[in-house]
Amino acid sequence: MAGKPPRAGANKGKKKGPLKGTGGNGRQALEGRGPTPKAEDRAWHPAGKRKAAAERYAAAGGRGKPGGQPQSQSRPRAAKKDDDTETVTGRNSVLEALRAKIPATAFYIAQRVEMDDRVKEMLSIATHRGIPVLEVTRPELDRMAGFDGVHQGVAIKVPPYEYAHPHDLLEQVLDRGQLPLFVALDGITDPRNLGAIIRSTGAFGGHGVILPQRRSASVNSAAWKTSAGAAARVPVAIAPNLTTTLKDFKRQGVFVLGLDGGGDVSLPALQLADRPVVIVIGSEGKGLSRLVTETCDQVVSIPIEAATESLNAGIAASVALYQVSVTRSASE
Repeated sequence: MAGKPPRAGANKGKKKGPLKGTGGNGRQALEGRGPTPKAEDRAWHPAGKRKAAAERYAAAGGRGKPGGQPQSQSRPRAAKKDDDTETVTGRNSVLEALRAKIPATAFYIAQRVEMDDRVKEMLSIATHRGIPVLEVTRPELDRMAGFDGVHQGVAIKVPPYEYAHPHDLLEQVLDRGQLPLFVALDGITDPRNLGAIIRSTGAFGGHGVILPQRRSASVNSAAWKTSAGAAARVPVAIAPNLTTTLKDFKRQGVFVLGLDGGGDVSLPALQLADRPVVIVIGSEGKGLSRLVTETCDQVVSIPIEAATESLNAGIAASVALYQVSVTRSASE
């Protein structure tokens, strides 16, 4: 038997929505709100927050950061190590830096450190110059010196190294009536080699070290340490382009001598040592670059036993500087 057909109006009352029209009330409500405000006029929107920050910046007379939070609320940048300061460790290095009046910001001394004449002089200089003296534990000094640093119970914080300009160094030497002797580095990236070369340059009467702007070690804490304080006395200059700088030196009467194992002149037979010279040291692996080699007046080799392939850059610089020093002393 067929089922009964649904009664008319059985679903009546279940229809969704209003049964009668709204008479346009919804449209009028939408029209009353007006156009959608711009993003920068919405306080919750990122653009609105930037606009509000800019207004605060202008109201503060330019203090703070435009388009961002006020300076007092700004997010700190990735922390740099004590505002880029360097830590100089070791008694000789620290003492030489203090003697040279490097603007140290703090002097650290280990608890129960063994006092000797150097430590006493450091304390005297620091106290006289008003440098804060901070007594710290040896583990703290170990951390400051790094995993391979030897601090000998003392350390100072110094500002970033101030490099000179190569031409300024040359002019100063010429103005003093001295015979220029410089060392230029081509591809030396180990700061300990740099520190050793700075030390040798000072020991043998050199007037400065010249570094290329790119692909070179810098005067950092490792270089300070290895130089045994010589970095406080021997100026280091940055050459925007090493080859161009060497050519400029040549135009001013300075001879460019490159050190290379395959050089055509043996160091003992060098005849230009009593002239104004700049000695260029290349890296142990690659040696001198092609452009620098082409710029050299002579490429000099240090005679060594065949069993030894090459000398460390720092040692090679010391040998060359010693030979130049001896030749100059003999010609005086």
